[in-house]
Amino acid sequence: MQTGSAVAGMFSLEGRIAVVTGGATGIGAGITTVLAEAGATVVIADIDEASARRQVALLTGAGHSAGAVQVDLADEASIVRACEEVVDTFGDPWILVNNAGLQDRELLLESTASQWDRMNAVNARGPFLMTREIARVMAAAGEGGRIVNIASAALVGSVVRGLVAYTASKGAVLGMSQASAFELAEHKITVNTVLPGGVATPGAIAATGPVPEGPARRTPPLGRCEPRDIAAAVCFFATPAARYITNQVIAVDGGFTVS
Repeated sequence: MQTGSAVAGMFSLEGRIAVVTGGATGIGAGITTVLAEAGATVVIADIDEASARRQVALLTGAGHSAGAVQVDLADEASIVRACEEVVDTFGDPWILVNNAGLQDRELLLESTASQWDRMNAVNARGPFLMTREIARVMAAAGEGGRIVNIASAALVGSVVRGLVAYTASKGAVLGMSQASAFELAEHKITVNTVLPGGVATPGAIAATGPVPEGPARRTPPLGRCEPRDIAAAVCFFATPAARYITNQVIAVDGGFTVS
């Protein structure tokens, strides 16, 4: 029988370095908070440096270890520089959470290639480049690692009008997760995906485009999720308890898919 301390150790991230893109606000802030509470040193990689610094102050003020780097996920050079800065300043990451993303809406019949390119540059190409850079560090360190990608419950039916480019970008993330899990298994790096349902975040509220009408507007049986609900699934995938779990997908959507 395992002791209480052994069980607690299965869910501890003590001594681990976690990089969370878009970790300054919304779901990302929930993720950084929960990972920090689990013992990780959290590095917020965000384009909004001021908001990242404020979140770092909240975490350190609560007694946790945290820092920030500025990154533009649409710029490969910025991603390479930011990942180098993480390693130089904090050490080798063991956890990467690809969370940052755009949510702006545009109706299909009124859509533009520029909107598609912008959405996919940040939501799909950015996570690909972050995964490439951080996984290289993990593989070289030889201690395994955890990569958790944030896609969307829009991929399983929680949609509203105007999400063609957004849903396509998140579908790319899901496909990347599968291929990455296969290639990184030899390095003991797991790759899993979380599909958040509707969460009232600053990014969602500020998203531009037509009024969001569609199935995702209905209230799920268990109610709408909070950032910490998404973060709990991310934290599980990141812990030692999930060491044999890879290429898995979990929807945290308040039971939307059974409604």
